[in-house]
Amino acid sequence: MPDRREWDVTGMDCAACVSKVKGALGQIAGVQNVEISLVSQKLRLTMDENAISVTKVEEMVRSLGYGIRRLNPATVADIVFAQDATNDAGAPDTPWYKTGKGRLVVTTGILLVLAWGISLIAPNEMKPWPFVGACLVGLFPVARRALASLRVAQPFSIEALMMIAAIGALFIGAAQEAALVVFLFAVGELLEGVAVSHARDGIRALGALVPKIALREDTAGIREVPAVELRLGDVVLVRPGDRIPADGEIISGVSGIDESPVTGESVPVSRGPTDAVFAGSVNTEAALRVRVTRTAADNTISRIIHLVEQAEEARAPTQRFIDRFSRWYMPTIVVLSAVVVCLPPLAFAQAWSVWVYRGLSLLLIGCPCALVISVPAAIASALALGAHNGLLIKGGAVIEATARVKTVALDKTGTLTLGRPDVTDIIVLDSLPETQVLAVAAAVEGASSHPLAQAILRRAQSNGPGIDIPVAQESRAIPGRGVTGRIDGMDFTISSPLQAVRDGALSATDTARATELEAEGKTVAVLYGDKALALIALRDEPRADAAEAMRQLRNLGITPVILTGDNSRTAAAIASMLGAHYKAELLPEQKLAEIRALAAQGGVMMVGDGINDAPALKQATVGVAIGSGTDVALEAADAAILRNRVSDIPALIRLARSTMRNVRQNVSIALGLKGVFLIATIAGLTGLWIAIAADTGATVLVTLNALRLLRSRSLDATS
Repeated sequence: MPDRREWDVTGMDCAACVSKVKGALGQIAGVQNVEISLVSQKLRLTMDENAISVTKVEEMVRSLGYGIRRLNPATVADIVFAQDATNDAGAPDTPWYKTGKGRLVVTTGILLVLAWGISLIAPNEMKPWPFVGACLVGLFPVARRALASLRVAQPFSIEALMMIAAIGALFIGAAQEAALVVFLFAVGELLEGVAVSHARDGIRALGALVPKIALREDTAGIREVPAVELRLGDVVLVRPGDRIPADGEIISGVSGIDESPVTGESVPVSRGPTDAVFAGSVNTEAALRVRVTRTAADNTISRIIHLVEQAEEARAPTQRFIDRFSRWYMPTIVVLSAVVVCLPPLAFAQAWSVWVYRGLSLLLIGCPCALVISVPAAIASALALGAHNGLLIKGGAVIEATARVKTVALDKTGTLTLGRPDVTDIIVLDSLPETQVLAVAAAVEGASSHPLAQAILRRAQSNGPGIDIPVAQESRAIPGRGVTGRIDGMDFTISSPLQAVRDGALSATDTARATELEAEGKTVAVLYGDKALALIALRDEPRADAAEAMRQLRNLGITPVILTGDNSRTAAAIASMLGAHYKAELLPEQKLAEIRALAAQGGVMMVGDGINDAPALKQATVGVAIGSGTDVALEAADAAILRNRVSDIPALIRLARSTMRNVRQNVSIALGLKGVFLIATIAGLTGLWIAIAADTGATVLVTLNALRLLRSRSLDATS
């Protein structure tokens, strides 16, 4: 039966490395579903161990020049790649000069300097040999990887082009340039590795935030245990200043929690009993007892990192095009180089040495390093920056689609609004003071779990100790009427204005005032005994940043539209406050129809709470779930906003647009420099070392350009 296996693979520094390993393993009988993450350096595949051994897989990867370390399935929960990730030297924090590629740069650099020194004093016939030696030493690991690629039917690898060019240069007597070319190629590879490592840092830092030690309660008291050993139901003590070791639920204690590692929200939020907390969050104030609800492998940060790993498979259409382009581009360069070498001497009796030199230079110009890395470097930076700011994006395809969005459709309840009604107005109709009206209303509603009742109770409790809430007797809900209760022998009722009119408790004047409140999108409850005592208006209020978010969307040239199943009057009031269009009283199938209609006019993003809006999220060009790390938010949509901030919606679009702008710049740099030096090489204006310097320079430029995305740690409109 096929078995799923996982390894750490070290030494991969660009998309070409991933393609090389994936292509080689894909040709092995018994190996299926090969997945490789450049960000986490993880290899996953399904294999039939009756047909192929684990050792064979590892030997194949090592033969291509990469390190590999098997992960034990029983401990794969140990956990975040940030704690296990290694480079090609085998340690996460190894300096560049101690890595394999770093040592190659240092060695070839020293040999090149020594060769120049020796050439100054050596006889003329001996001057080339030090450069030959320097070239061969630096070329050895490159040739080994080229031959390994050839054995797995990948003849047109970057290493193969490099090997042919360097050996050809030696044969035509350009030993000095051949040695310099090998050195510059090694420098380019090292810089790629350093750049990709920087792109990983944003995600790697998340894993480092999860503490390795937890204080677990058991029958013997409190003891320190590795956080990865925590199991569901365990109770842990989290002291002030400690990081929470696992996703869980607070059993006792109230404290401010800094959730910025997960949501990006820098302001601590108050959490108490029954509230959920995330692994990696910081307890800022008081001791908490927390019951573990997720194991280490399944906590929110682990799922975020796993999501980013999976996102690499969802490549942007631009990246898929470049991958296809590269497959025929390199053979074309080889053929073109052969034509440049052979045609002028054979057809026009030109000197072979001149055109062999130019053909070899063309081979080096043709190395597609810069082009291949141009898109994934920008995408990796965007994924890391998004995760740092609580924006989870499922791959380059989502980024590219988000950048083209013309309309944003938003659910109202729980997305644009807080998801719960609050008391907005208390209009006293009798001579009672407002505090007494609130006390009576809270007493009548005390036994109800209805959202409106809870809103009245919260308002009464928030007014402090000045309100003494009596105990209502015989409280009960009367279907179609409201809630009644007896206080000090008097009956009181809370119901709708319509029912109050039917009971003869509400005058025409007061009914008109209630209608005005309802026109503002508010729900009105009437408190009355034998006559009306007060009108209590409630509304699910917009989030504090909702209006600003709508303004930012309009500034981006995007039309915001509210799609809600709520009544038209409430929807109109909210839409008017936020400055958005709206469609109200929509059934789920009608929401889908609206999304389809909007999509026909251009890209449409649907933003919802990830639960009731799941069908609409799937139907939209881009579905975005908003909510603090819910399962649905991480799995059902194309992207997720972990913190409940509406302003993160335009931030997500700004990130996508910046990324695609960066991608276009990178592709232009890569192809532009190639084109210029291609013409210059054929015209004889540039040589071998200029060719490889141009390729290395283009790689460095596109990588540094991609890393510019990471410099902006905030995605606010002002950043």
